[in-house]
Amino acid sequence: MQVVYSDTPLFTLLTSLMAALLIAITGERNRNLREFWTISASVTKFALVLSMLPVVIDGKVIEQEVYRVTSTLSIAFKVDALGMLFALTASFLWILTSFYGIGYMRGNNEKSQTRFFACFAIALSATMGVAFSANMFTTFIFYEILSLSTFPLVAHKGTKEALSGAKKYITYLLATSVAFQLTAIIMTYNYTGTLDFSYRGVFEGSKASEGMLIAIFILYIAGIAKAGMMPFHAWLPAAMVAPTPVSALLHAVAVVKTGVFLVVKVVLHIFGIDLLERLGLGIPLAYFASFTIIMASVIALTQDNLKRRLAYSTVGQLSYIVLGVALLTPSAITGSLMHITIHAFGKITLFFVAGAIYVATHKTNVSELDGIGRQMPFTMAAFSLGAISMIGVPPMSGFISKWYLSLGAIESHQLPIIIVLALSTILNGCYFLPIIYAAFFKEPKAVHHTNHATSHSSSHSSRGLEATHLMMVVPLVLTAIGALLVTVFSNEVAELVSMAVRNVSGGR
Repeated sequence: MQVVYSDTPLFTLLTSLMAALLIAITGERNRNLREFWTISASVTKFALVLSMLPVVIDGKVIEQEVYRVTSTLSIAFKVDALGMLFALTASFLWILTSFYGIGYMRGNNEKSQTRFFACFAIALSATMGVAFSANMFTTFIFYEILSLSTFPLVAHKGTKEALSGAKKYITYLLATSVAFQLTAIIMTYNYTGTLDFSYRGVFEGSKASEGMLIAIFILYIAGIAKAGMMPFHAWLPAAMVAPTPVSALLHAVAVVKTGVFLVVKVVLHIFGIDLLERLGLGIPLAYFASFTIIMASVIALTQDNLKRRLAYSTVGQLSYIVLGVALLTPSAITGSLMHITIHAFGKITLFFVAGAIYVATHKTNVSELDGIGRQMPFTMAAFSLGAISMIGVPPMSGFISKWYLSLGAIESHQLPIIIVLALSTILNGCYFLPIIYAAFFKEPKAVHHTNHATSHSSSHSSRGLEATHLMMVVPLVLTAIGALLVTVFSNEVAELVSMAVRNVSGGR
């Protein structure tokens, strides 16, 4: 594979860091200028990522060494098909999240907005660092920067509940990372002499015994709490006390998506398909992910708070990604990687909607949403598209990833996994469809009789609710359309995914 050396990966990271500095310097004295830095940085970052796409599509990789620590350890970047898929998704959605965040923070009169936007920018820089990391050393550095930069975002409101949620958030992420993941990284380096990612894994020819390899693998999986798999998931619902743009960042763009992305990298680029098959570790991980999918979906059914329901949905949905890569077959890995982008568009839409409803009506519970579709038709239409995508109903893009996962289950002769996928799809429908039905087909609880005057007033109110929050409504409509367009442009997404799959599967 041809290597191209470029400084673009570093410039992509520095764009956000420079924005964070400019946002902090500008402060509250000029909100428009502060938010100009936010928007311009997000657009610039996406343009830089996009500029590297033709090189990757051409079958090349972009490499850059930033700093060499030892002869075998360095802070370095490598842009390949897998990293490009994640970076394109995150950087594009940051543009829409920036507009949405401005509308939310202003519409809700939030305090400490400068800190919010500065930390937001740092978090996206760390996300790009993980996406483009050439080795586990670089990954670990940016993984921890992401945890630290999002802690103030989770604690943003400063209430007792917010501080408690933030404390649980950082405790889970740092404790598991330092206790388990760092130990696994040190052991990997000790047995292999390298932490560089490899398409065939790094343990071939090492002196590590099978028992030791199994222990290292378990340490890696346990140490990636950002993936939200049970039992290391409790931080995620607790973090829902954060402002909704942060919830969207946590679930769709950065934190948990970074977690499952790292699981993918460990499976494919640290251990490799062949070694995991010999050790028999893939299938146990797949069933572990299956357990998380079902249990999280069942718990989601019991949640009346909309953001908490979405949070448990995320726990289950992201385990689809782990499930697919754990099956170790080309179709399953394809479904896993496709779901990185598909879930991002669908889930960010749902969180955007939750925030828009809160700013416009201050409603937070599912039981309060009867008739909300008449007051906020565009908002709830976007919710419907996002939810249908998460359920996996054609023509929405969620169907594509579940189709590939099902094919992967057949290829690996794991028919019980198909039952898991079918049952989880039914559960997805059970916790999403009642919201859509109540929003459009139920009367608001306060309304018992409808007349012409009431109908006219309701119509005027609906125009007012959405018209006054266009900075929020437009991004959520665009992400919902994006969830549909991923289906239309699935061949383009599949081209990147197929390149990543070929890299690790050796053409089998």
